Amino acid sequence: MFTRRHFLKALSSAATYLALASTGGCDLLGGTPKVRSLHAPKANTLTRSRAWPSLSGPSAFPKAFRSRPDLNPPAVEVSMQAHGTAPGYIFIALKEGAGQHGPMIIDNLGQPIWIRKVKYALDFKVQSYRGEPVLTWWEGEPFPRPSVGEYVILDRSYREITRVQAGNGYQGNQHEFLITSRDTALLTVYSPVRRDLSLFGGPREGLVMEGIAQEVDIESGEVLFEWHSLEHIGPEESYVKPHYRRKYFDYFHINSIDVDHDENLLISSRHTSTVDKIDRKSGEILWRLGGKKSDFEMGEGTRTVSQHDARRQEDGTITIFDNGAPPEVHDQSRGIVVELDMDAMKATLLREYAYPEKRIAPSQGNMQVLPNANVFIGWGSEPHISEFSHDGELLLDARFLPKVESYRAFRFPWSAHPTDHPAAAVEQRSEEKVTLYVSWNGATEVATWEVLAGTRHDRLESLGSVPRDGFETAMLVQTAGPYVAARAKSASGRVLGTTKAVKLGD
Repeated sequence: MFTRRHFLKALSSAATYLALASTGGCDLLGGTPKVRSLHAPKANTLTRSRAWPSLSGPSAFPKAFRSRPDLNPPAVEVSMQAHGTAPGYIFIALKEGAGQHGPMIIDNLGQPIWIRKVKYALDFKVQSYRGEPVLTWWEGEPFPRPSVGEYVILDRSYREITRVQAGNGYQGNQHEFLITSRDTALLTVYSPVRRDLSLFGGPREGLVMEGIAQEVDIESGEVLFEWHSLEHIGPEESYVKPHYRRKYFDYFHINSIDVDHDENLLISSRHTSTVDKIDRKSGEILWRLGGKKSDFEMGEGTRTVSQHDARRQEDGTITIFDNGAPPEVHDQSRGIVVELDMDAMKATLLREYAYPEKRIAPSQGNMQVLPNANVFIGWGSEPHISEFSHDGELLLDARFLPKVESYRAFRFPWSAHPTDHPAAAVEQRSEEKVTLYVSWNGATEVATWEVLAGTRHDRLESLGSVPRDGFETAMLVQTAGPYVAARAKSASGRVLGTTKAVKLGD
């Protein structure tokens, strides 16, 4: 079990000692130092220049970095060490609770790979746009509800390509942003509409929040398709009641859109507990799965409560994150795989993925089927993420700080090269010893850091290399020169980037 103590130790810059001793005396402009020992360094005079990993890196909840003091994300604790997981990094967008919020890429140890400070962002993931992998998320203001904002697309160097907005005078909601193979975007809108709600226990002059699905051309912003829930699904299908204290009746609550194999759309609505298949041209409902008017006979275990994230898979099955609450409350939330018999119009549960100790996520959440058939689940309002094998074995489990949430969570392969320089900071330990802290936000290919030192910022010599140790690597440097820096190198030894030289004492 990966305990909190182990987690803190992993987050600190800890590693085996690597002693690097020069062979040419104190002259930094002499030959490059060579590795003398892989053991802890012996006491030597301060006339020799060296660099080795430090055990004194800072640890904190939320995590703090000396080289990037502007970044302080909540730490992620891995309670079950990864084994048998699919390749790739984990993508989350943290909100609520303590620490810095925003999109974050982490590895299987919970160590950050990339952090972007955003006040309120959701649905952070990798998608394809114009044939290239891109990062996307929704960004906006959480209050007043319903949340409104825009959709951000970044390239593999973390440069912004564009921002997409809803059309026809609407503002986009956070529940979905899906880039299609046509380079269009499917997105959600929440729009209040005046309705008589007396038949549903509400006021005569009430407001109903309808769900809108739009397809927008990303480049031009043209709205290609628009679907309104109230034109096809009435408030009587909702499982929630109007609340006199609320400004509107959120009867539908659209929370995902997916493209089916025939190019029509699958729309999930939380408050009707239904997945509806929509004709992409006419907007008519082709069938309902679940809810009060299901077109399918719902087999044992196939009914959902307040579900999220309905997706058609390559094998024809449909996956759903079943919250199981509210208004009803089941004994656990789960990811389910459902088979649809279109001849008999029957839904059959094939598999379900649930946390062994039973976990209820009243809101949010998603289920991602990975290329190796593993299943990745973001538990939404519960501060956890998990990966299961195809057969349901729990392979990885991690948690955030209490009250910290990620609307969805994903695993994707990702390779990136930032356009900025690596960052460095120093901490004086003695007259000629410093701790050098280095990091490079978003760089995925760094294997080692080569330490440089010298008497001038433009004349630095190598003191040797230290393995990368998480987001920030701490190294002890012994040098008579007033300037230090570090080079980021790949596993093959290619130089990827260099920090600016830092003058000791500044």
